[in-house]
Amino acid sequence: MASRPKIVAENVQMRFGHVTAIENVNCTINEREFVSIIGPSGCGKSTFLYLVAGFEKASGGKISIGGNPVTGPGPDRGVVFQEFVLFPWRTVLRNITLGLEIQKVPREEAEARARKWIRLTGLSGFEDAYPATLSGGMKQRVAIARALAYEPEVMLLDEPFGALDVQTKNYVIRDLQQLWIEANKTMLMVTHSVREAVLMADRVLIFGARPSSIVADVKIDLPHPRDPADPRLAAYQAEVTEILSAEVDRSMIQSRP
Repeated sequence: MASRPKIVAENVQMRFGHVTAIENVNCTINEREFVSIIGPSGCGKSTFLYLVAGFEKASGGKISIGGNPVTGPGPDRGVVFQEFVLFPWRTVLRNITLGLEIQKVPREEAEARARKWIRLTGLSGFEDAYPATLSGGMKQRVAIARALAYEPEVMLLDEPFGALDVQTKNYVIRDLQQLWIEANKTMLMVTHSVREAVLMADRVLIFGARPSSIVADVKIDLPHPRDPADPRLAAYQAEVTEILSAEVDRSMIQSRP
């Protein structure tokens, strides 16, 4: 059975004063699909993610989630940022239950849901630990578990591995692949890394130089979870890199005085 559209962007535009950051972005992301966005620095990748999250209001066009227009943030979307944004005075368990507490979910249910994601993110045994005692990779797992605990339909990831060292990043990427399979969620991830994009995603949306639109939609036709050493990934990485490099060059030309 064909997947149904989950995130739909139609002629989305975003302007900041006289600067047009995004111009006529159109895309459809289906249920349970993992899609990565990549593009030159400053092209509006994160801006588009924040529009989907409802943190910003588009200057034109519309975005819908499950057929409902995005008018602001909502519990149907979980967001994970590059920085971990954990509360240092709250334990791992209490950081994860925070959103559920705000939603006034009963304490027993909130803890049960939090413990489920603690187990699935490999944090068992650290329920009572404070963020200062955790490694960078563990902090990001807490942030991911917190976003998943209130069962959002869509996960939005803004450079989720950007603050991690290379070795930790590899472990978290591996774990997130498996977690996506188990969570059965729609995922939209912004990244600067071509390797991360092709390793994680079913599709890679390549944003062009500003004013940005989608210049390519590359389907990565490989099963999950993926092995970083799989030689088939190299061909996809080369394809995305070639398109991206042309847009980076165009962006550099535009920035010259």
